Amino acid sequence: MKGFKKLIALTLALASLSSVAVGCSQSGTSSTASASKAPAASTGKASSGEIYYLNFKPEIADVYQKISDAYKQETGVTLKVETAAAGTYEQTLKSAMAKADAPVLFQINGPKGYINWKDYCADLKDTELYKHLTDKTMAVTDGDGVYGIPYVVEGYGIIYNNAIMQKYFALSGAKAKSMDEINNFAKLKEVAEDMTAKKGQLGIKGVFSSTSLKHGEDWRWQTHLANLPVYYEFKDNKIDLKSDATKEVKFQYADNFKNIFDLYLKNSVTVPKMLGSKSVDDSMAEFALGQSAMVQNGNWAWSQISGVDGNVVKESDIKFLPIYTGMKDEEKQSICIGTENFFAINKKAPADQQKLAADFINWLYTSDKGKAFVTNDLKFIAPFDTFKDNEKPTDPLAKEVIRYMSDTKLTNVPWNFTVFPSQTFKDNFGAALLQYAQGTKQWNDVTKQFVEQWKSESGK
Repeated sequence: MKGFKKLIALTLALASLSSVAVGCSQSGTSSTASASKAPAASTGKASSGEIYYLNFKPEIADVYQKISDAYKQETGVTLKVETAAAGTYEQTLKSAMAKADAPVLFQINGPKGYINWKDYCADLKDTELYKHLTDKTMAVTDGDGVYGIPYVVEGYGIIYNNAIMQKYFALSGAKAKSMDEINNFAKLKEVAEDMTAKKGQLGIKGVFSSTSLKHGEDWRWQTHLANLPVYYEFKDNKIDLKSDATKEVKFQYADNFKNIFDLYLKNSVTVPKMLGSKSVDDSMAEFALGQSAMVQNGNWAWSQISGVDGNVVKESDIKFLPIYTGMKDEEKQSICIGTENFFAINKKAPADQQKLAADFINWLYTSDKGKAFVTNDLKFIAPFDTFKDNEKPTDPLAKEVIRYMSDTKLTNVPWNFTVFPSQTFKDNFGAALLQYAQGTKQWNDVTKQFVEQWKSESGK
């Protein structure tokens, strides 16, 4: 897709650490699993040893138990996996690194994460896995060194049920006849408002699923949605994402955020004053049950949709639409594609353990058995050249991300939320959005808070 290297990869390689739980499911608890490891492709089989891996993603903790068992059986190497509870990765990592038996394999969330952990990050430029990275500008680098290797690419936008949309297009007086016509905010707004007026005919409770604003469930708005105006502000002002210029924002496109946020609120399954009790699971269930036609989320949401008891949405009807906000030339805008997940190896660990860790991640992404786990169990879109077309994810939203990535007529929106100053900033912004939705806070006060707290949190 146009701008993938310039806009996505550069942002990922230069952006800063975001807090946990913005690009994936928020559920999960701390857990451990025993696993095994395989050597790098060029080294032959290992027969013993142990790797300690601190996993970032709670939703895949069970999968790592399966990987552990398979890897132990194949190589004789034990992979001990500890999974941090949602929202606690940095805290858990700090505690774990202070112990004598510290993790050898861990995660950084971008270049700012590297700055926080640079004393522990080994140079990975000579590892086998790095050689297979399809776009090496995605890696976290410092000078000639490579200190973080991205292991998954994800995307988010407005997920829609094409069956409901086709039903709408067939109605007399419909404001569009196909999804191809909905390529900017003005048309999206016109269609959404008309669908609300015709929701009885469409058999839906609202066009959009509930805008979940319960504390801890608001990351789709205080992080993912806020990414768009921040991206455009940095882009239009030519902000160097490595520089201190990211420590302040004008929120100059606050009205664009408000455009789409208001559209969600006013054309929803749930009235705005009730949104403080709604979770992401509630929102996804509404979509899965056919109560709504659209919901903002990422490709990880397919498992949530398909797992709902009574799901009526067919795989063939699950599609992505970019999040339009009324920006100039947004007809050329794509969905938001990026990552906040980078493998790092603890350079303070014994050399033999570092090698075992490098061998394991190489096995996971280059061996037939490892790749099967990545695609079928972890359900990752992997950024490595070792994956053939028939080894890539087949779930509908992953296929949509791949489709958008390959569309050269559109420009991906990178994950600039990795430069957001802190989780506290995001939580406070989410709380302000709830107050706005409930009518107890004016939009001008929301924007003022955004600007002031961004600056104050960036200075800490």
